[in-house]
Amino acid sequence: MLAQRTLKFGQYDQSLSMHTGIFGFQTKKDIRRSNDILMDIVKTDDDIYKELKILLDLRTFQQTQVQTHSKETENNTIGFMTTINKLRDQVDQLKADAAKQQQEHDKTVRWLILLLIALLIATLYFASRKRKA
Repeated sequence: MLAQRTLKFGQYDQSLSMHTGIFGFQTKKDIRRSNDILMDIVKTDDDIYKELKILLDLRTFQQTQVQTHSKETENNTIGFMTTINKLRDQVDQLKADAAKQQQEHDKTVRWLILLLIALLIATLYFASRKRKA
């Protein structure tokens, strides 16, 4: 399109220098031809501007898409980080609960062992007392 415009502008420049009238003046036909070429240049310029607008709109659309994708990725990353932190907190809580339950279990087992020993001692004591009697 730019090459066409350059070519048409060259034609326009030539038509301005054409003087086919009497005493070297321009005729109405020369002026009309120049105006027609000038109108073609204007139409070509309009087409170029339309194409530029399309390209700029496309570029703006692509930039908007990149920004939207970037925001989505950032939001996803923040969401993942939040979920990871929640899960870490839950794991820490579960570990603390497990440790507490293990301590309670160990304490219960100790009491049961002490109770069994006490029962064994009591049984042996009463058994030996019956033998002596």
